Amino acid sequence: MAATQFNHGRQAEELVQAGLMRDLTDAAEAGGWKDVIHPQSLIDSCTFEGRIYCAPINIHSWQWLWLSHKAFEDAGVPVPSNWDEFVAAASALEKAGKTPLAMGQQAWQNAGAFNVLLVAIAGKDVYNTVFADHDAEVAAGPEMRKVFEAAANAREMSKNSRVQDWNQATNMVIAGQAGGQIMGDWAQGEFQVAGQVAGVDYSCLPGLGVNEIISTSGDAFYFPVMDDEDKSRAQDVLAATMLDPVTQVAFNLKKGSLPVRGDVDLEAANDCMRKGLEILAAGNTVSDVAQLVSPDTGSRIEDLFSEFFNDPGMSVDDVQSYFVDIIADAR
Repeated sequence: MAATQFNHGRQAEELVQAGLMRDLTDAAEAGGWKDVIHPQSLIDSCTFEGRIYCAPINIHSWQWLWLSHKAFEDAGVPVPSNWDEFVAAASALEKAGKTPLAMGQQAWQNAGAFNVLLVAIAGKDVYNTVFADHDAEVAAGPEMRKVFEAAANAREMSKNSRVQDWNQATNMVIAGQAGGQIMGDWAQGEFQVAGQVAGVDYSCLPGLGVNEIISTSGDAFYFPVMDDEDKSRAQDVLAATMLDPVTQVAFNLKKGSLPVRGDVDLEAANDCMRKGLEILAAGNTVSDVAQLVSPDTGSRIEDLFSEFFNDPGMSVDDVQSYFVDIIADAR
């Protein structure tokens, strides 16, 4: 294997420490990556002890609520413009035979939805204090309780969502079987393949229409150390190609994510991508949870919200208490 993909964060940290991944600092300097890659946190996530070990290729953000125009039309209610309106429309959707909130039954989807609710409802400062500073006192406070109450609403609205994978949940929205889905901007690819048009067939609400903030995670490629000069040269070509402006446009338009380069032409971008670019340009961003906590802490958070979303008997008090314990012990 000559190349491997990880999300931005600490997933590859041990592989880098063990000397198994190539140092790309020379390639990064030759390509001027620090001058064109935005935000700086993407390069920071690739940097270990001052050296660069990966090539970022996109920014994908979790903080989106995707809404089916057909579902709301069938239910006889307007398409919501924010989370509160979405929650208020849930009963009308149910009466029309719709699942208000589509959600796949996987731990990463459950935890991801909670993290989106956190930054949308409690705001950027609380999000950073909890996940970056590991402040258990704030995690136990009243602002966070509002987030857990919203998560309880999400659990109730998604109780009839019986699908497993995220794209199956997205298809429920595309087909008008569900009102909406909390999912990252990669969901746009599913809408495009289905021939749907942003603003016509579906809407997207960054920050759930409450706080227009997006996280700056994404995909990055690492290149294992190889004892083969030809393959090593091919790795250099691939890394350079991934950061080329033409590749950046073509790839991100297909995937629905945002380019890591701040100097590319995106005239072909749809309404949702333009919203993301405007938020990015304004600096209304947070680092992804995976960039702020260790994989072990991340796994504990996923396990907790998998249990919460699948156990109606777990109360708001219970889940907040368990979450506080995880943050107090976070690394």
